[in-house]
Amino acid sequence: MSLVTDIYAASNSFPSQEMYGLTNQLRRSAVSIPSNIAEGYGRNSTGDYKRFLQIAVGSLFELQTQVEIAFNLNYLAQNHFNTILGNTKELDRMLLSLIKKI
Repeated sequence: MSLVTDIYAASNSFPSQEMYGLTNQLRRSAVSIPSNIAEGYGRNSTGDYKRFLQIAVGSLFELQTQVEIAFNLNYLAQNHFNTILGNTKELDRMLLSLIKKI
């Protein structure tokens, strides 16, 4: 959830022409991660939960790519980029560990 908040805060300063482009894509990818985790958990099925966790990982990889694009376009400062990318990598490790334990 904090990653979503970070993405929304960081993307607030993106150029207005990106509102329906990269800004929207970043936010949708970020929101998709906890949403899929919650939906999978709510299914009360181990198989479904694992499948939704894998979808969350896919959204996370999508988000990482979009964050790199934003950085390359100079929409993100180096410190924001490093923080967000570090948080995505930590979340990646946590999700993969959870998937293996299920």
